Amino acid sequence: MSELPVDRKIKEIVKDRYGKIAAGSGCECGSGCSPIPDDTANDISKGLGYSEEELAAVPEGANLGLGCGNPLAFSALKEGDVVLDLGSGAGFDSFLAARKVGKTGKVIGVDMTPEMIAKARANAKAGGYDNVEFMLGDIEALPLPDNSIDAAISNCVINLVPDKEKVFRELYRVLRPGGWFMVSDLVLLKALPERVRTSVEAYVGCVAGAILKDEYLAIIRGAGFEDVRVVDESHGAVQVEDQQGHQLTEQDDPRIGDLMHSITSIKVHGVKRAAS
Repeated sequence: MSELPVDRKIKEIVKDRYGKIAAGSGCECGSGCSPIPDDTANDISKGLGYSEEELAAVPEGANLGLGCGNPLAFSALKEGDVVLDLGSGAGFDSFLAARKVGKTGKVIGVDMTPEMIAKARANAKAGGYDNVEFMLGDIEALPLPDNSIDAAISNCVINLVPDKEKVFRELYRVLRPGGWFMVSDLVLLKALPERVRTSVEAYVGCVAGAILKDEYLAIIRGAGFEDVRVVDESHGAVQVEDQQGHQLTEQDDPRIGDLMHSITSIKVHGVKRAAS
């Protein structure tokens, strides 16, 4: 049997790992995806910009501490909006968005991991969220019609997708003219060393999947989006692991210390051009 293509192999690894996370353990996006105790998820999210009120508002088990920012912090969701959450996981950001759009609005979460979808649906039922729907699907091929979404959010997920150009082209397709997105993601200020770039553990932890900031923004503009801008940026050290899951330090490689400070979390906004 022939080996899977690299892109497909990466996606299968990510799907398997996040399926296991949904089954009972979490990981922080920038920390190599090591399991974290459930009671630390809120502390992680506080550090990413979520308020106590937001953390208390979602169903228990919705916050797995997986993000790298709060895409809702700078968003302008309003009553009645139809919102897409790319890589919705257990539904954390989807439930927060649902509070903003109200009963006349709707939130659609799309995730490729069956275990995450099952967990999110159970959380929605437990919390009585009638205006949230979770769909199993690939964000590189969204199971949604053209021009059907008012706004989109995503939190440290596009990093994990091999073909980021497809993601933003699909996002452009499903957004209505004048629709917008706010994405929290990790990008690089300089290229990764090869040993980190090829590490499965680092990829699942969002590190090796990150691309250069300028390249990331160029992909968004290339998809057709206008008013593309970074509205917030947070620099800070992250953990980097090798292929065996061991945390790398400057003793392992002199470049690691500098590298850990060359990965940054950004919140990016873009708008689909309005119809003429």
